[in-house]
Amino acid sequence: MTRLAEHYQILFVEEPVYSEGQAYLKKTAVAPNITVCQPHTAIHAHGFHDDQIPTLQTLLADLVPEDEQPVVWFYTPMALPLLQGLNPSKIVYDCMDELAMFKNAPKQLLQRESALLNMADVVFTGGPSLYQSKRDRHANAHCFSSSVDAKHFRQAQDRSISHPEQAHIPHPRLGFYGVIDERFDVDLVSSMADAHPEWNIVLVGPVVKIDPATLPKQPNVHYMGQRTYDQLPQFLAGWDVCLLPFAMNDSTKFISPTKVLEYMAAELPSVSTPITDVVVPYGDVVAIADTPETYIAACERMLGLSEDDKASLAKRMREVVAGTSWDRTANRMHELIEGAVAGNKSRLLTPVASETVEAGVVNSDVGAVKGGQVRVA
Repeated sequence: MTRLAEHYQILFVEEPVYSEGQAYLKKTAVAPNITVCQPHTAIHAHGFHDDQIPTLQTLLADLVPEDEQPVVWFYTPMALPLLQGLNPSKIVYDCMDELAMFKNAPKQLLQRESALLNMADVVFTGGPSLYQSKRDRHANAHCFSSSVDAKHFRQAQDRSISHPEQAHIPHPRLGFYGVIDERFDVDLVSSMADAHPEWNIVLVGPVVKIDPATLPKQPNVHYMGQRTYDQLPQFLAGWDVCLLPFAMNDSTKFISPTKVLEYMAAELPSVSTPITDVVVPYGDVVAIADTPETYIAACERMLGLSEDDKASLAKRMREVVAGTSWDRTANRMHELIEGAVAGNKSRLLTPVASETVEAGVVNSDVGAVKGGQVRVA
């Protein structure tokens, strides 16, 4: 978004936050040309639940001047009802996950995605697996695998910056950062902790949608909680091996983990379960294992690499990282948005059908409505 902000004024609408009293919209300028709009409502329903929509529509009614036709960008189809009244010039669907396969996915998510695919002028997908899933459903779909903020994560190559809160944890340290939810293989991590009590497994990130009681409780498993983006290289700097211990289930079938490139920028060996968007592009760099026994063995191999092997692996990582760039991604996305032929927006006058939602949160982080001058969301 900071790169696209060179071309657009961006209004980024987050999912609503519960707050007592009258509903309001908190606006925060987070970077040049980027304003984050955080709705606060007294409604207990999560995300873009039907109960939230009328209040959100009122809060967003004056977000974009009537005489402007914004580019409207969606990260989640659940925000589709907010399109009413925006009079978009173009519609972008940035599909980062197969959200319908997540735990507690709202019932109407598939319905709204079908409607969004019908309305969208251009579709971006967050990896090869998602592209294969969507390309037959939209004529202007494009694959944009995750890139990496190489300069930021290269800081971890200076191992002296290791975060002080892990200083008391002995080596070897095997680390993971990210959301700990149904995509995280708790049994695999527990098996690792049991097999090697001398290993210390450092887990950085929030626990959501799963019962914390089900998490590994061994003394060599350390939970550091959610941390800021700026702190991630500090944790990486103190690790010996990086982990991608994803469960093999519906929620991980289409994921393309950004962290695999971030681990590479830190030039640390990594071990992953056989996630397609890791195996296909990076199987020669990341160790892949499909059972607890082979995963543990792969970690043993990574910990036992010779200095020559480490140098050879680091060289390959640098080559991979050099081939990806957020600048390149943003420039190409901008070209595709500008070049997209706007569809028939009269179809937007038909309200999007909805039904009662019984479920909770879809882990979409935001439903972004980007509007503007052009403003993007």
